[in-house]
Amino acid sequence: MSRYVSRKDRRLVQKRSLSVCEYCRFPELFSFLGYEIDHIIPVKHGGSNDLENLAWVCSICNKNKGTDVGTFLLPDLNLVRFYHPRRDNWNEHFDISGSLIKPRTNIGEATVKILQLNDANRLDERELLLANGLFPPPHHPLSDS
Repeated sequence: MSRYVSRKDRRLVQKRSLSVCEYCRFPELFSFLGYEIDHIIPVKHGGSNDLENLAWVCSICNKNKGTDVGTFLLPDLNLVRFYHPRRDNWNEHFDISGSLIKPRTNIGEATVKILQLNDANRLDERELLLANGLFPPPHHPLSDS
């Protein structure tokens, strides 16, 4: 399976996401780095280029996720998969409190941990957006919750 995603499919994935990272919800408009296609299930784990396996993500989330599909959570060392943007409801696994993204489930906790969603720099960026009424992004399903 090729990792190449056609320009047409890239545009469809971006449009579907409303140009917001599908993991951290940071709006692409305010990012210094370009957004990327993420294979939710990486090619090396059998993932495909089907639209259902593609997500529009910021480069920080994509870099932190890499080809991981889950992580071990303490204290039990249970293997927990990451949030899946096509199959899971974001609001079931996460809550936004100010600039903090709080996990509601083990899936949320695993995703917050590995994608480092609450890294100090990321919190600072979201705090600036929050102060200007731009986080969660306006006209995004999260702004209604």
